[in-house]
Amino acid sequence: MDLALLRTFVTVHRAGSFTRAAALLGLSQPAVTSQIRTLERQLGRPLFLRRARGVTPTTIGDELAHKAAPHLDALVEITESDLDEESSLRTLHLAGPPEFVAERALPALTGLTGDDGQGFALRTSFGTAEEILDGLSAGHHDLAISTARPRGGLLTAAPLCDEEHVLVAAPRWAERITPATPRRTVAPALETVPVIEVHESLPFTSRYWGSVFNARPAASGTVIVPDLRAVLACVVAGAGLAVLPRYLCAAALRRGEIVPLHEPAVPPLRTYFLAVRAGTLAMPHIARAHEWLLRAATTWY
Repeated sequence: MDLALLRTFVTVHRAGSFTRAAALLGLSQPAVTSQIRTLERQLGRPLFLRRARGVTPTTIGDELAHKAAPHLDALVEITESDLDEESSLRTLHLAGPPEFVAERALPALTGLTGDDGQGFALRTSFGTAEEILDGLSAGHHDLAISTARPRGGLLTAAPLCDEEHVLVAAPRWAERITPATPRRTVAPALETVPVIEVHESLPFTSRYWGSVFNARPAASGTVIVPDLRAVLACVVAGAGLAVLPRYLCAAALRRGEIVPLHEPAVPPLRTYFLAVRAGTLAMPHIARAHEWLLRAATTWY
């Protein structure tokens, strides 16, 4: 049996779509469709049921994928290992949000980039959750850290950690919101404080207001800068309020450079996921980084 047909079949099975599989394989959709039909003719059984959106494997298709995928993944590993023989280090391509990668993931992974012969070279990419997962699906990354859980069979994900969000500002702004302010009047009182955010849609502020105050923020963004570290710098400088991950602003809170404007009984949380393409954990350098990050995340707060 032609291995190219099996490779196309496994890619379609994981992607759940001829269109996405074609993009991953660098083929046209008609070429993928033709290869699947050829394989179905050789086997004498249908492998997929065509749906309005994508395809669903038949029981025969699921059985074949279960048997064939591990062997194809092993062949890919052998091929990639041979290509890297001239280099003492494998290269790991990691993608994620810039702040989280810089503050959490990269410090955790530096222990694996040493010269003990067991490490790897590291390359990083930043982007939105959608961009990161699309890049992972297309094979541009080996590991992806995302705030969205991927769907479908092409990618698999494990919860990495939860991030607590804190509403903060410089002390001079906090003087306007005293501890005695009733909960129902906190949100209106905050309307006079300028808002610093990463996007015009106010994603962090809107999520916080909806979760804590059951309302939408009335103010628009005064300063918009697409990096949470820059948002923090603006808050420290007294430009206004912001909703920030606690891990990112913990040091500034300890130093008194910023203070919480409101401390709800249940703070808003956001979950990060560690995602890989199905089958790639068979590659030792990806599996080692994956395990290392999951272990490191148990100490994050």
